[in-house]
Amino acid sequence: MSPAHGVPMNPPAPFPITRALGEWIAGARFAQMPPEAIAIARISFIDCVGVTLAGRRDVAPQTLLDTLEPADGDALVLFGARRACAPDAAWINGTAAHALDFDDVALRGHPSAVLVPAILAEGQALNVSGKQMLAAWVIGYETWAELIYRDEGQHSLKGWHPTAVFGPVAAAAACAALRGLDSRKTAHAIALAASHAGGLMANFGTMTKPYHAGRAAHAGVVSARLAAKGFTAADDALEHPRGFLAALSPAGHVDLARPLSAGAPWQVLHHGMSLKKYPSCYCTHKPLDGLLALRAAHGLRPDQVASITVSMSQRNALTLRHHQPRTGLQGKFSIEFAMAGALTAGRLGLAEHTDAFVQSAPVQALFERVSVQIDPLEDPVTGHAVADRVVVRTHDGRTLDSGPVSEPRGSFALPLSAEEVAAKFLDCAREGGAGGKAQALLDTLTGLAGQADASWILPVVD
Repeated sequence: MSPAHGVPMNPPAPFPITRALGEWIAGARFAQMPPEAIAIARISFIDCVGVTLAGRRDVAPQTLLDTLEPADGDALVLFGARRACAPDAAWINGTAAHALDFDDVALRGHPSAVLVPAILAEGQALNVSGKQMLAAWVIGYETWAELIYRDEGQHSLKGWHPTAVFGPVAAAAACAALRGLDSRKTAHAIALAASHAGGLMANFGTMTKPYHAGRAAHAGVVSARLAAKGFTAADDALEHPRGFLAALSPAGHVDLARPLSAGAPWQVLHHGMSLKKYPSCYCTHKPLDGLLALRAAHGLRPDQVASITVSMSQRNALTLRHHQPRTGLQGKFSIEFAMAGALTAGRLGLAEHTDAFVQSAPVQALFERVSVQIDPLEDPVTGHAVADRVVVRTHDGRTLDSGPVSEPRGSFALPLSAEEVAAKFLDCAREGGAGGKAQALLDTLTGLAGQADASWILPVVD
């Protein structure tokens, strides 16, 4: 547009995001990081290792393992006796971490399912300390936050899975930090990783969704390794008009001009990390809390319920794309199953996310009684409604209202207790076959900052 219309002919020059991020990552150190940030990283390691153990037997990581047939290497695969090179281990373990959709949530995606597998795999190859691992997680988180919050749009509405879009760059940042790359090579690592970005929301409810996390972890490890060897990428790959941020922006409303904010202030202290209470898409969690509270308070039985109306954002409703699910995977992305399953079982845990339970006649019969009402009041940062709501109408004429549910249990604003975090870890570890070794692993992860090297990473399952 011309100056006559009050709009400058040329947009502001972009800030050199790629180079500035490279400089920040290369200079970031554990000693500079707030204790609260390290505490979030530590809890994220605990939770991610737990859900990785729980997901290790899932068909997605097992199929990937069988297909890759990795040669022996430095890093444990699925916390068993088998080892592989770090990129393959990160790929397989990242897929396992996200396989059950029980992993943590932040930054419009699933950071730890990407960062922890990449850091653990490369950390074993380099034999780094626990402090270096924790610092690398914080660096990866800050990198992800720096990029995603430059865009006011919701990538998921465009069809992009943010975990697969921002995960490669964040993992590359973490791995570049573990390798101690200089600022130029670090910039090349994250620029190269940006060309690995991708992942479609349409694949939710299939094995490809957890593959997104594993592939992002793999991309981060490989990108940092290539950059360490002198492999080059564009110094402006992130901010270029045809670069990462602009190319993947849902509506082109991306801020390329503002200076870097990573670590100043610390984004992890502002946005935090949310742990999952239920092994399903996070979009189901507030409605699940609301329905289960109503069920407990009123002794609700499925045969009493005439209808269930769930109020949520348009973005969340579109994410929950399976309205007549037939598999446990599809059920994770179905508000119909979340409500029907929780009403039937009185809970919604790992045992309920099976093909048999989803296909059971009592559960299937409830699907048609569940409807969604779109709430236009969305949080512009998260894409969630400001509050979800569940209204149940019974055959005897009662209307039972959960009231507004603004935060799910486990969120950064309503966190699980230390005891609940530990209980979830131990349940997941036992599900994965860790048995009597689960408590020792939990103790080690709790004291991760005190580990001098990576020798603590030992097989805990056969």
